[in-house]
Amino acid sequence: MSTKRVDLKKILADSGLRRKLMVSAIQATQAREGIETTVAQASRAYYVVTEGEKASFFDLEKFKPGKAQADLRHEMFVRTLAGVANETRFDISRRDFFAIEGAPLAYRRLKTVAPLFRNLPALKDETLSIEQGVASVNIDRYVRCRWEVPTDRVALTQLERDDTTKIWSLFAKGGEYCRFYSDIYLVMMVESDWKTMRREIAEKYPYLKGNASLVIHPENHYYSLGLTWPLRTQRGFNVRLMPAGCVFGHKGPAIFPKHNQDTWLLLGILNSALVEYVLQCITSFGSYEVGAVRRIPLSARFAKGSEVIAQRAEDIHHSKARWDTGNETSSAFTLPWLVSESLSTRSSIPIDLEECLALESSEDDRIKSLYQSLNDQVYHYYGIGDHDRRTIEESLGERPPEVIWPQMEGKTPDQKRMEHVWRLLSYAVKRVVESDENGLVPFLQVSGKAPLLDRVHAELGKLFPKRDVNEVEVEIVNELKRKVKGYDRVESIRQWLEEVYFPYHASVYKNRPIFWHVSSKQGKGQAAFSALVHYHRFDKDRMATLRGVYLREALGLFRREAALAAQAGRADDRLEWQTKVEEAEELDRRLQRLQEGFHHGAEDFRILTPWKTEGQRPKGWDPDINDGVKVSIEPLQRAGVLRVPEVV
Repeated sequence: MSTKRVDLKKILADSGLRRKLMVSAIQATQAREGIETTVAQASRAYYVVTEGEKASFFDLEKFKPGKAQADLRHEMFVRTLAGVANETRFDISRRDFFAIEGAPLAYRRLKTVAPLFRNLPALKDETLSIEQGVASVNIDRYVRCRWEVPTDRVALTQLERDDTTKIWSLFAKGGEYCRFYSDIYLVMMVESDWKTMRREIAEKYPYLKGNASLVIHPENHYYSLGLTWPLRTQRGFNVRLMPAGCVFGHKGPAIFPKHNQDTWLLLGILNSALVEYVLQCITSFGSYEVGAVRRIPLSARFAKGSEVIAQRAEDIHHSKARWDTGNETSSAFTLPWLVSESLSTRSSIPIDLEECLALESSEDDRIKSLYQSLNDQVYHYYGIGDHDRRTIEESLGERPPEVIWPQMEGKTPDQKRMEHVWRLLSYAVKRVVESDENGLVPFLQVSGKAPLLDRVHAELGKLFPKRDVNEVEVEIVNELKRKVKGYDRVESIRQWLEEVYFPYHASVYKNRPIFWHVSSKQGKGQAAFSALVHYHRFDKDRMATLRGVYLREALGLFRREAALAAQAGRADDRLEWQTKVEEAEELDRRLQRLQEGFHHGAEDFRILTPWKTEGQRPKGWDPDINDGVKVSIEPLQRAGVLRVPEVV
């Protein structure tokens, strides 16, 4: 006698198995009560109890008429009703619409996500708080890039706020797309718990009836460890760690876990593909309001796989943070990538550049792999099967990749290579200007000081102590001569300093540069007189030094050389030196007007701080560093004394 093998795997894989068993059970139960029930009646009973009424949706958009194409919507509708085309009809239980607050018409997604909303608690119930931050009231008045103010004026903890000199706090305000990690590059004035802001809000917004708390939210968990995200972005939901010591804005809301150890787990879950899919069911794409985020369903804290998710999120965050130590504007900056300790050889600039590119590529591959593993774990964590996962990922389409260097996402290897070279030179300039006692570095040799080029040369020697600095310079120049899209080609480091450095510095520093290139010439070509000035120290005394010492001495040199050329009968040389005299004299005239705060008719060289009255504004060049770069640099732009006409 032969026995037939039962394919248990095939039976369990039958999606209608539960319905079939329940229909049979209903018929048997009714039969015991003496009630004869047909299969159709039992099926109807099962349907009412488990599914409720359904609504049918027909995806006919793709059958609309196009160029030289017929309108097939009617035909496909009929074929779908006849059961011929099954990919067009979506039968959704009406109760699923009520599982998600707001009953969205996301019929494609409801079958997958509705059980999550029904069976799991909301994020708001599993966290300490999810908060909207201080409204961006008068950005120019209260918000700066971190590098605009000296570091000793920034309070990094709540206790430091008692120090009256520390009137700025780190400010999380959304920012560019970046999952897991993003440097906090803004600061906000929170002097005396926003005492000044409260008063100004009461004056400017009378409809608030003096209640500044409606936009400041003093009850928030400011200065606590948390997570934050940009409120608006077309690239998708992206959450990053918000370190302790920050205030946050309404464009960068914050989540505070109940337990600090859950921070990495939440960071991983919220950056997953599944959560983005869920969010698209309850909010319009590109807008991630606090109310929508609060409703994200969250699985149990200690469900299987949670440790792996947390570890993957932490690893990705730390990898990005380590790479950011090579970014000059980052709070974690140490050294440019080209001279970092991660390089193994430092045998030559070309070899070092290749190693930088290889290291970046390796890190990209690593965090992409970590992110793939994280998503695998999140699907498993929420009990999402392979079929639903495919549906989710097809619906989301291609998402932004994980990259270690987000500022250079999409750039070619040649562009990244040149960026490394420019970053190296930028850092050398930074060291020169910051080490100068006055924060004034002329391009010429005046007042017994070495010119900028010589000082940059010396800094390169310090950065490459085991190599001949002249060879290093030759290798750098060879890179600068290469033709690369988006990068000015120059023939020397001198030309790079003259023509490229300042606009590049301004772009890296988000149009809030702190090293200003004061020059007698704008555009291309060598200027008669140029100097870099450090914004933090460029007060009225340094302005006087720039004019009365450096520029005056340069003018004396030009006049002497013009006189010597005239005596020797060198007419061309005399004309060249005389041109420099006139160019430098014009610069001095403009700087004098800045120094005096001259204003008449269309010419206005005053520091015009909008939030200060006429009596509070400085008389002449006497900037308040708390007013920021934008306000302070505008008079120099109007006077035409900067190498680049406009940088803010």
